[in-house]
Amino acid sequence: MRDVAVIGIGCTEFGEHWSTSFRDLFVKAGTLALEDAGVSGEMIDALYVGNMSAGRFVEQEHIGALIADYAGLATKNIPSTRVEAACASGGLAFRQAAIAVASGMEDVVVAAGVEKMTDVGTGASVDMLASAADREWEGFAGATFPGLYAMIATDYMHRYPLTREQLAEVAVKNHENGARNPIAQFRNRITVDTVLSSSLVADPLRLFDCSPITDGAAAVVVVPLERAHEFTDSPVRVLASAQASDTIALHDRRDISTLDATVTAGKRAFAQAGLTHKDIDMLEVHDCFTIAEICAIEDLGFCKKGDAGRLTEEGVTALNGDLPVNTSGGLKACGHPVGATGIKQICEIVTQLRGEATGRQVDAEIGMAHNVGGTGATVVVHILGA
Repeated sequence: MRDVAVIGIGCTEFGEHWSTSFRDLFVKAGTLALEDAGVSGEMIDALYVGNMSAGRFVEQEHIGALIADYAGLATKNIPSTRVEAACASGGLAFRQAAIAVASGMEDVVVAAGVEKMTDVGTGASVDMLASAADREWEGFAGATFPGLYAMIATDYMHRYPLTREQLAEVAVKNHENGARNPIAQFRNRITVDTVLSSSLVADPLRLFDCSPITDGAAAVVVVPLERAHEFTDSPVRVLASAQASDTIALHDRRDISTLDATVTAGKRAFAQAGLTHKDIDMLEVHDCFTIAEICAIEDLGFCKKGDAGRLTEEGVTALNGDLPVNTSGGLKACGHPVGATGIKQICEIVTQLRGEATGRQVDAEIGMAHNVGGTGATVVVHILGA
């Protein structure tokens, strides 16, 4: 297996893109990534595109072919593959691209993610997202993702010392980071009172505990490490790529407030990279809800169960803390176009490792990305190093 490096990144602004189409979002992100890498379309060997549900959000299927066509690559017969794993679609697309390069099958590969979610009403969007849970045993009973993660939060807060104020601190911290990120959907700072006084969505989760509905796209270019310096003086190495699965329904889990797929994928990633937790300088974790960030920090092994709320409150996970978490603003403030989120996480880590995260730069040489599908049925973890 060959070592793999990221040589180019591109990301649209995340938000409500009423005048921009699904395909235009992707083309913009892809163009930015190719320009950043100094790569022309003729050099691309393959595309992997993370997308959850374009068929329902914009009534378009056959996404791999669509992307190749509108990226100007169809006439060159370049293979383009759609990757779907709910909200982990982007992270899994990146994993497939890394595997293709590592195996020697391909040399220059684009991994991307895109979702256009605002073309439908809120009710329809919530229903579409609920299809990433167990439709027969959860969705038909009325469970939505806010409701499912509220169950996780309720179970967690019953068993571990997490206060409602500490949970709110996750949102406060991520909005602070998002306010410093030019692509973030929300660039407004908030307070604990903002979170606690916002509308109740599913007890104990309130509006400001929840990630938004978002349009956006992101793309990266990966090549063999041995060729990376043909394109850039600052390649970022892919040190580990790991994936794990769990039951799709919460009621079948061993423990609903521990995501076992996160635990397993994290351990596999550390083993691949030959690193320990002390080697990781920053994290981008899947904070679709504030409780998800708390669980992720613990399930990845950065602290014991029940400690992440206190560490957040003490500023350990802030930009100037010992372990910055979600420097991009996370899903909570940067936004969550579900197919693109995993690729955006890679873009943020690359930006940080290059020292180009103006206004939110942290001291980092190694970063970890954690991308979750559903309530933890699919988890993808990557470790990148400068």
